[in-house]
Amino acid sequence: MGSSRKSKVILCSDYTFPGIEQKKYKEESGHFKAVSRFALLGSGEGEEALNFHTRYFEIEPGGYSSLEHHRHPHTVVVIRGKGSVILDEEVAELNLHDVVYVAPGTIHQFQADRDDYLGFICVVDRYRDRPEIPSDEELSHRLGTTKAHKKLKK
Repeated sequence: MGSSRKSKVILCSDYTFPGIEQKKYKEESGHFKAVSRFALLGSGEGEEALNFHTRYFEIEPGGYSSLEHHRHPHTVVVIRGKGSVILDEEVAELNLHDVVYVAPGTIHQFQADRDDYLGFICVVDRYRDRPEIPSDEELSHRLGTTKAHKKLKK
């Protein structure tokens, strides 16, 4: 069996993954703060058979991900700390082991707003569209004056 067909284990040590580079959240600048990521599975050598990417994101206390939407869905499992998520007009507090489904087209943002790290595994399709940042007009139209709109980090 060639190396491209080998199973493997990725070890975790204190929310880092030795041998996997910790990367910037996104290469382009944007509206986010204190976020890093590890590309765990789906983009490495021998992982071409996976139809998805598995990544670990970590948001430092007070940080937040981009406020965005896209056509692809994704799943999130919290494995460190606590925080909040905006899903369109709703805001939900997140705790250890909570699971989130982000449906296609949902405006969303993850926030480490509860004096703790927010670390989560995120699974997305290998082939997916690029995130879009909603305009102020779109936010006003879709979120109105809801709790989510008041909680936005931009």
